[in-house]
Amino acid sequence: MIRVLVADDQPLVRAGVSALLAAEPDIEVVGVAADGGEALALARSTRPDVACLDIRMPVRNGIEVTRELCWPGADPAVPVLVLTTFDMDDLVFGALEAGASGFLLKDAEPDVIIGAVRQVAAGNGTIDQALTRRVLREFVSRRSLRPVSGDRADDVLTARERDVLLLLAEGMSNEEIAAALVVEVSTVKSHLARMLPKLGVRSRLQAVVWAYQNRIVSVPDPGGPSGS
Repeated sequence: MIRVLVADDQPLVRAGVSALLAAEPDIEVVGVAADGGEALALARSTRPDVACLDIRMPVRNGIEVTRELCWPGADPAVPVLVLTTFDMDDLVFGALEAGASGFLLKDAEPDVIIGAVRQVAAGNGTIDQALTRRVLREFVSRRSLRPVSGDRADDVLTARERDVLLLLAEGMSNEEIAAALVVEVSTVKSHLARMLPKLGVRSRLQAVVWAYQNRIVSVPDPGGPSGS
C-alpha cells in the first residue's frame, strides 16, 4: 500500500486529488493539509511514502516543505511530487533544487497523476512529458549546477554509472534500466545510491538536470522531440 500525504490550500483541489488517489486499491491517503506547516506536521506524524504538494501555500510554501522532507538528513525523508498550475514559475525550479522527485500540472489527466504517485513511490522521478523540453531547457539556463568538462564528468562517474545516467535521462524506470543493461534492479538502485552523492544532487530528476547541464546529454531543442 502506498501511503500518500496531499497538501494544497485550495479546498476543491485538495479534495479532488485526495478522492482520486483514495479510490485506488493500492493507495491510502494518510493525511490532508491546507498549508505547509500542517503538511510538515502530518508528514512527521504519518511518515507517508509520497507527499503531493502544491507550491504556493500559506505558512510554509512548497519549496520550504520539500527542502525539509528531501534534504539528506531528513527524518522522515519523504519523496515529493509537486502539483502546480505554474509550469514556468521560479517556484517550480526552486522545488526541483530543493529535491522534489518530480512535478505535474494540476490539470494533468487523472491516470497521469495516479501513475506519477506510483512512480515516485517506486523511486522513479517523474515530470510532465508535455513540459519536459521547456523545464529542462529553462532550468539548465537559469540554475546553479556548474558545468564541468567532459573529461571531468568521466572522472565523477564510473562507466556503468554513466550508462545508468544516460538511460535515466531517457525517462527509464529502474526496471527498464535493468533490462537495458541486463542487470538486476537492485544493481541499478545501488548505482543510483552511489551516483547521487557524487553529483551533489538529491533526486533522480536532479541527476537528469545534471546530465543536461554538464552536456552528458543534449539540452532538448525547442522544436525537437520530447526529452525525458
